[in-house]
Amino acid sequence: MAREKLLSEAKCKSAKAIDKLFYLNDGGGLRLRVRPNGSRHWIFRYRVNDKERSSSMGAYPQVSLKDARIRAAAAKSQVQEGYDPVVAKRIFKAQNQRDTEHLFSSVAMNWLEHNRESWSTHHFERNTGLIRRYLLPDLGNLPIESIEEAYLFGVLKRVYDSGIRESARRARAVAALIFSYGRATHICSKNPAKDMADNPYFKKPPVKHHEALPQDQAPALIEMLAKRGQEQPLDIKTVAGLLMALYTGLRDNAIRAARWDEIDLEKCVWTVPASRMKSGKQHVLPLQTQAIEVLQELERHTFRGQDSFVFASTRSKTGYMAENTLRTALHTLGFKVTAHGMRSLITNVLYEAGYSPHLIEKQLDHKDKDQVRAAYLRTNFLEQRVPMMQWFADWCSRETVAANVVPFRSN
Repeated sequence: MAREKLLSEAKCKSAKAIDKLFYLNDGGGLRLRVRPNGSRHWIFRYRVNDKERSSSMGAYPQVSLKDARIRAAAAKSQVQEGYDPVVAKRIFKAQNQRDTEHLFSSVAMNWLEHNRESWSTHHFERNTGLIRRYLLPDLGNLPIESIEEAYLFGVLKRVYDSGIRESARRARAVAALIFSYGRATHICSKNPAKDMADNPYFKKPPVKHHEALPQDQAPALIEMLAKRGQEQPLDIKTVAGLLMALYTGLRDNAIRAARWDEIDLEKCVWTVPASRMKSGKQHVLPLQTQAIEVLQELERHTFRGQDSFVFASTRSKTGYMAENTLRTALHTLGFKVTAHGMRSLITNVLYEAGYSPHLIEKQLDHKDKDQVRAAYLRTNFLEQRVPMMQWFADWCSRETVAANVVPFRSN
């Protein structure tokens, strides 16, 4: 005849705390511990090698009386077989943790974090995007050691065949770096993505250069961005972002993540930290009269403190303007160009106007191909770039002003 259980669910529920710890016994080593603070916990007592030990069976009521008895019975079986339930639990937990750490997703995330400080924000975001979009859906929950080249090929082939060919090629290169990191940390022993580097199936697509804004369309763009109210389909942050791309020549990612403490409206300079520059070096830019007016208007909308984002966005996970916003905005206005193409416009106009290549290349943060000259020529030419970029901003608005169209200014 089965022994009578000493506890019931009702008795467990009604157990009240007193000024000292006490136990309610259920028999067979299972007890409900009640602390003075009211917390209740299941404890299983057992003996191993003539030593009394105890193991947690979980908190009540999250673990019911019925479930606690099942857990206690399993622990008792382990004791009878010569195992210590506490040690077995630790081994199981460590095994689960090891299995989780060995998933492709875990290795990929660890690789990203390992390199975050040495990468620019744009590079980190691009690699994160490639991983999340093209690798994690099929590989994320697989142990990295189990991924074979044939399976990886199938994953990347679907991306390539969908027409996103360059993304498929980049995803393969990122995967190779993740596997390499896995090998370096002794989590996996092979690199199927690296073995696919010369796979002839993934042909390199023709290079498409960024479409530049034609010189004769610059005044029209300024005119459209000067509009307000119902005539303006873009919000002020997007308008300002496009004008900053035009007036400074900064790359898209350097603009979008800007913070107000980088901009000095009194000194008319914008200091972009090295983390957002492709060159990996801090970049100081002069701000023209037009740029200052843009930022003064935007300040009323997004300034929430020196550390707040200039182009803040509540709809983006990052807290600032999303990628492709500027390109999409240009298309909305009817300009089939890219924001990056503004840099080509600046280059062409300034070279044709006879400005020094040193000033132009420094403004665009281009790396000097002459390593010897770069080692000695460390000035940023800021003072010389001020009049050059003011001339360029005036050049952009030349026909707009001549046509008596009100230029962009704060209200």
